[in-house]
Amino acid sequence: MRNKYSKIAVILLSLIVLNFVGSKIYKRFDLTEDHRYTLSETTKNIVKNVKDIIVIKVYLQGDFPAEFKRLQTETKLHLEELKALNKNIQFKFVNPSEIAQELINEGLEPSRLEVQENGKLSEIVIFPWAVINYKNNTETIPLLKDIFSNSQDEQLESSIQNLEYAFANAIHKVTSKKSKKIAILKGNGELNDIYIVDFLQKLGEYYFLAPFTLDSVENQPQKTLQELSKFDLAIIAKPTEKFTEEEKYTLDQYTMNGGKSLWLIDNVQAELDSLMQTGESLAYPRDLGLTDFFFNYGIRINSNLITDLYSSQIPLVTGNTGNKPQFSSFLWKYYPLINSTNNHPINTNIQAVNLRFTNSIDTLKNSIKKTVLLQSSKLSKPIGTPTIISLKTVTEKPEPANFNNGNQPVAVLLEGNFKSAYNGRVKPFQFELNKNTGSENKIIVIADGDIIANEISQGKPLELGFDKWTNQLFGNKEFLLNTVNYLLDDSGLINIRSKKIKIDFLDKQKAYQQANKWQLINIIFPLIILAIFGFIFNYFRKKKFQ
Repeated sequence: MRNKYSKIAVILLSLIVLNFVGSKIYKRFDLTEDHRYTLSETTKNIVKNVKDIIVIKVYLQGDFPAEFKRLQTETKLHLEELKALNKNIQFKFVNPSEIAQELINEGLEPSRLEVQENGKLSEIVIFPWAVINYKNNTETIPLLKDIFSNSQDEQLESSIQNLEYAFANAIHKVTSKKSKKIAILKGNGELNDIYIVDFLQKLGEYYFLAPFTLDSVENQPQKTLQELSKFDLAIIAKPTEKFTEEEKYTLDQYTMNGGKSLWLIDNVQAELDSLMQTGESLAYPRDLGLTDFFFNYGIRINSNLITDLYSSQIPLVTGNTGNKPQFSSFLWKYYPLINSTNNHPINTNIQAVNLRFTNSIDTLKNSIKKTVLLQSSKLSKPIGTPTIISLKTVTEKPEPANFNNGNQPVAVLLEGNFKSAYNGRVKPFQFELNKNTGSENKIIVIADGDIIANEISQGKPLELGFDKWTNQLFGNKEFLLNTVNYLLDDSGLINIRSKKIKIDFLDKQKAYQQANKWQLINIIFPLIILAIFGFIFNYFRKKKFQ
C-alpha cells in the first residue's frame, strides 16, 4: 500500500515539475515541409539585439471566418516565437471595433473583404495592422498584403508569407541607427524632386540622403570623384541630358571602387502629356551617351518601346456634362503591368509593377551574373523608334497573334567583378585611385525612368505607385525599396522575402455541397468505432472472467 501511494506521489510531483518547466520554456518543433515556423538567422539576430522593452499592438482580435482566423493565429504564433527569443518583445491583440475611428484618423485604413459561408457571400471589415512602439519610435505594419491581381486565398497566403519579413523589418527599423548614405544624382536633367519625393521620404527612414551634382566634374574631376566615393549608393533617376566622358568615367570609377548604383533610364523620348495635347506624338531615341558604358558591363538598353496586352489604364475625355469633361479609362499598351516571377528576394511577394514607355534590355555574355528582375508578359512586342504614337489606338481591338515576341527583360540585376569601361582606353582625366577591375559589386538597371515617379494631384505628390484615376496601388515603391535594400543590405533582411509558404485552402463550394454527407459521417463513424470497441472489450472481459 505504501509503494502504491509513493508511486502516485512521484507521478503527481513529476507532472507538477513538467508543467512548471513547460511554463518557463517555450519550444516549438517545426515538422512542416516548407519550414514555415523556422526563423531565419537574420530575424534571430535582429530580435536578440533588442535591448529595451518593445510593445507590439495587433488589431486582429475578434471573431473572423476560418481563412482570416488563420492569419490571426499565424501572427500570434510568430510573435510568441519572437518573445521566446527575447523577453523584451511584448505584444497584445486589440479588438479594433471600439476604436475604429481613432485608427482611421491615424492612417490605419480598414479592409473590406468578401467571405463565403454556407454558400452565401457576405462582407466583413477588418483592421489588418500592427503597431510597434520602441522608446520614441513608432512603426506601422500592414498584415494583409494588398495584391489586387491575386485571388483572396493567394492574398492571404502572401500575407502569411510576409509576416516574418514585416515584423523583422519593422523591429530593425525602430531599433537600429542609420549608417548608409545615398547620393541622388543631379545635373543631367533627372526628375525634379516633386516627382520622387514620396520614394525619397520612404528611403529617408532607412538611410541618409543627399543630392549630388556631377557639374563640378568639368573643373574638379578628382575632387568630385572623391566626394562621390563617400556614398554607398548612387541613384540616377531618368536623366534626359547626355553624359560627358568625364561624368561617365567618374561613375565608372565610383563602381570600380565599390560604389553601388541604381539606374532608372528612359532610352526613348515619349511622354503622355504631349500626347494628351495633340493626340499624336513622335517617339524617338534619346542619346544619353551610355551605350558603350552599359555594353562593357554586359547589357544593352534598346531604343524601342514595349507594348503589352497586359497593361494598366490611362484616362481620356469621352464627353462633357455641365461644361465639365467626363473621363473614361482605357487600357494603354505602352504602360506594361508587370507581374513578378518571384525568382529573387527583390521581386518576391510584391504587387504588380506599373511601367510607362519602357524599353527592352539585352543581356550580353561576359563574366557578370545577370538576373532579370522584371519582364513583360508573353503577349508583348517591342516597337522600333522613331515612331508615331496615337491615342486613337486605344479603341482598336488588338490582335493577340501580333503580340507573340514573348517576355522582354526590362530590369536587370548585375553582380560580379566589373571591368572598367575605360580599360585600355585614354582616360578623360587622371585619378590616383584608378582601377581597371573592381571588387565584388552590384548594379541594377531599369529601362524605365518613370517607375520612380509619383503622380501629382492639386500640386501635391501622391504615394508612389498610386493611380489617382483608377485608385489602384501598384508595387513600384515596394519593388524599388527592395532594390535599394538589396544593394545596401548588411543585415540579410531582404533574404527573408524569398521564404515560401504553401497553404492549402478549403474548397468552399465543394464543402458546402457535401456538408450533409460529412456531417453524417462525423456523427455515425465515431459511434461505429465506439460500438466495435465496446463489443471487443466485453468479449475479452467475458472470456477472462468466465
